[in-house]
Amino acid sequence: MVDHLPAADWTCREDLAKVVAALDPEAQGNCRWVGGVVRDTVLGITAKDIDMATTLLPEETAARLGAAGIKCVPTGIAHGTVTAVVAGGPVEITTLRRDVSTDGRHATVAFSTNWQDDAARRDFTINALYADPRTLELFDYHGGLSDLAAKQVRFIGDARQRIREDYLRILRYFRFQARFGSIPADAEAEAAVSELAPGMMGLSRERVGWELINLLGLPDPAPTVRRMAELGVLAQVLPEVTDAGLDALTALTAHEQALGMKGVALRRLAALLPADPAVAEQVAPRLRLSITQRKRLGAAAARDGQCDHPRGLAYRIGIEEARDRLLLAGAPVAALENWDIPRLPLKGGQIVARGISAGPEVARLLRTIEARWIAEEFPDEARVMAMLDEELV
Repeated sequence: MVDHLPAADWTCREDLAKVVAALDPEAQGNCRWVGGVVRDTVLGITAKDIDMATTLLPEETAARLGAAGIKCVPTGIAHGTVTAVVAGGPVEITTLRRDVSTDGRHATVAFSTNWQDDAARRDFTINALYADPRTLELFDYHGGLSDLAAKQVRFIGDARQRIREDYLRILRYFRFQARFGSIPADAEAEAAVSELAPGMMGLSRERVGWELINLLGLPDPAPTVRRMAELGVLAQVLPEVTDAGLDALTALTAHEQALGMKGVALRRLAALLPADPAVAEQVAPRLRLSITQRKRLGAAAARDGQCDHPRGLAYRIGIEEARDRLLLAGAPVAALENWDIPRLPLKGGQIVARGISAGPEVARLLRTIEARWIAEEFPDEARVMAMLDEELV
């Protein structure tokens, strides 16, 4: 089994070496890389966020960074987290912690100097991996490396206790299962998430929405989402989903993959939901979607299965919105590739110049010619003016 972190681009970054030198100038081992950056690097996946754990108290961490000329932001200092702002991107640095009490949403923590205390309070074994920043030696207190190799997502310790500490871990479990897990899944984990799913009702909408959107954005979330439904978890956060919606998600992801297209979370959410704008209007605020996301979900929900004129559809509702509808219908999208929505080469003033009084008749002619222009696949201005001549005869 691997005992050292493989070298990666980020492990050789000078700005990160400066952070390590600032926090641990005498190489006493008081800081380590932790969590997703370690997990992903072990798997050969490009790491995104860089997190570090340290035995230093947050005030001392901030002081040492400041003395080294490294900008420091107290992003969560009450919970032990400060952020070092360096050239390659922010680095979250958190003091080792142990839980004192939890209420299913928030934890009261005490700072610690014990690495195993810190590992024990984390959610899954594959996220409780640490690496020495200088030697890249790995530290694995709960069998996370074995679970990574076996594609097994397991809670640390007692699964029910981990969930009761924070019910969001149910959704996190499925997100990690979709990304790293295999079938069959861990039986204890599945039993725990099914039993305790009602506890998610007390979670904030923002947290639930974030987890669902990130789950649906993974390469192939359909099998995991179906399992969520089977275990009674999905109904707690998306009661609108039926078997038809699950089938639609499976079909959509297969269609996206066949076309070599990257999946879009909002499109996949639309597949799960009935084709009804009223349902989209209910779900969007519950998941705290942005205004842009709400509009896109609503456009997809208004689908009617009419996909025989892709560019005309895109002209009416937008490129991305049309692409969503086409993919949801299992239709081709090639007509939209490298195509920009044109503007009708006719203005009301040009009609008035032909002797038509400004007013309703001008508006009617514009609508009529626009409809013909769309039907003829957006011909050039000469053809549009010919259409105008025909209408004025």
